[in-house]
Amino acid sequence: MEPGFYYLLAADLLLFGHVLFVAFVVFSLALILIGKVFAWDWVRNTWFRFGHLAAIGIVVLQSWVGVVCPLTTWEMALREHAGDAVYSGSFISHWLESILYFQAPAWVFSVCYTVFAAVVAASWYWVRPRRFTRSQSLGHE
Repeated sequence: MEPGFYYLLAADLLLFGHVLFVAFVVFSLALILIGKVFAWDWVRNTWFRFGHLAAIGIVVLQSWVGVVCPLTTWEMALREHAGDAVYSGSFISHWLESILYFQAPAWVFSVCYTVFAAVVAASWYWVRPRRFTRSQSLGHE
């Protein structure tokens, strides 16, 4: 196999990981809110909730300072190294434009991310996570 194949494979794996990250951020909020209605205890897991809050926090911070996500940057570098086509801008804006034919300036995405993060933060009051206990800190629940 030619060397470009491995770069494309790595880029595709990185893209898949990026999609999983976005899915985690978006669907976790939906599951938290649905979990409140159905009294699912696992949506109150402290580690899950901190991970979710940190994930959207990173996205918002990157959008505020105008930094393209490192996952997008690495994926594009791998694709370029393989001689494949690359896109400019952020991962979300590219795929929204490609799939939904939706174009917007970068500030629109920053506002959307910030509003989404505010809803995630509000979910901490609507669906309170459990407090850390000694057994949670040792990996037992």
